[in-house]
Amino acid sequence: MAWDFSTDPEFQGKLDWVERFCREEVEPLEYVFPYAIRSREPKVRALVRGLQDQVKAQGLWAIFLDEELGGPGYGQLKLGLLNEILGRYPSAPQMFGAAAPDTGNMEMLAAYGTEEQKQRWLKPMLAQEMWSAYSMTEPQGGSDPNLFKTHAMRDGDEWVINGEKWFTSAGRVADILFVMCTNGMFVVPRKTPGVEIQPVPRNHNHIIYRDVRVPLDHLLGPEDGAKVLAQRRLGGGRIHHAMRTIAQCKLAFDMMCERALSRQSHGKIIAEHQMVQEKIADSYAAIRMLRLFVLETAWKIDNTSTQETRTDIAAVKYTMARVLREVSFNALHILGSLGTTDLTPLQAMYAGAPTMGIADGVDEVHKSTVARNVLKGYRPHEGYWPTEYFPAKREKAREKLEPLLQSDPELRTIADGYAKYFAGRR
Repeated sequence: MAWDFSTDPEFQGKLDWVERFCREEVEPLEYVFPYAIRSREPKVRALVRGLQDQVKAQGLWAIFLDEELGGPGYGQLKLGLLNEILGRYPSAPQMFGAAAPDTGNMEMLAAYGTEEQKQRWLKPMLAQEMWSAYSMTEPQGGSDPNLFKTHAMRDGDEWVINGEKWFTSAGRVADILFVMCTNGMFVVPRKTPGVEIQPVPRNHNHIIYRDVRVPLDHLLGPEDGAKVLAQRRLGGGRIHHAMRTIAQCKLAFDMMCERALSRQSHGKIIAEHQMVQEKIADSYAAIRMLRLFVLETAWKIDNTSTQETRTDIAAVKYTMARVLREVSFNALHILGSLGTTDLTPLQAMYAGAPTMGIADGVDEVHKSTVARNVLKGYRPHEGYWPTEYFPAKREKAREKLEPLLQSDPELRTIADGYAKYFAGRR
């Protein structure tokens, strides 16, 4: 049987290079030149390009794309192992050309775009000469497409879009917006007249589309095909978030263990206090279980599809938010007052955990999805008693063994003794 938890040596070499490259090159650049990836300074851009050339030389650029879509085609399992490293460093995903929300948008373009659309948008996005945002959720409908109201009407050789979108992450700094309408997915340049970005929220933007006109060829994929495109985008996106969440959890765990061995309280290092040990032990187990769950889900996607694996993807989505919340909370408490400040990553992790439970669909919706899908594999029992009701099972077992008991009086006597014993316990 095939059941392997190891990584082949050749790909492990890639992982070792990525870990070393992120630690020695990407992280220092981020601390000296924050947001270097989007810098307009030519000299800073040159530093970024130099690092990205190294990434490309390793065959690690745009790692999220399948081979038939123009990427390296690593598959979700290998992508999970890579993201487990990249997620530890804030700018690493962009340094590898694999940061949300662009990844999902590029995947939609690669899978459903025409050749002209790929030349116009996908090629510059891959080169990080153009940035995008995903405009899906709505104030009144949340992330449920059945409640959306944003609609595109055809008027001659143009589409006219009207509606309101909420939580369009990075919409303010995007060059193009992928707008999910009730009748299709549309690519809208941000500077198109009628695109009104509201002043708040600052990072996850509220956008009103008021008589926004785009040419007919700005429809991505088939008309009325927005839900199919969205599922293609979000299925992979959720598992990628989970992979990077593991990296964040491991970072918080490393910080709590280091701190536990470095501080003293009541005459001994705090690692010797049982309540601290409990937090470390619980965090360790939670991270290990999440990691195995995520990697198994990635393996299932590689061997089937995101559609076939939708139950596990949904379960991973709400599990990762819970584990990040619990582990970052434990780490924050072990670091004490320092953990409550913005001088370490912990406060941002803990503050971000609730958002993770809402973004890409609230946890409650995913839990309902998991429960409904799981229950499809079960049937109600007949009569009053559940399948595992002991008296009924003993009765059926006695019927099955009755021919044997008839042929062996000694066995019947022993069986009758047990029957009398269980009858007396009622």
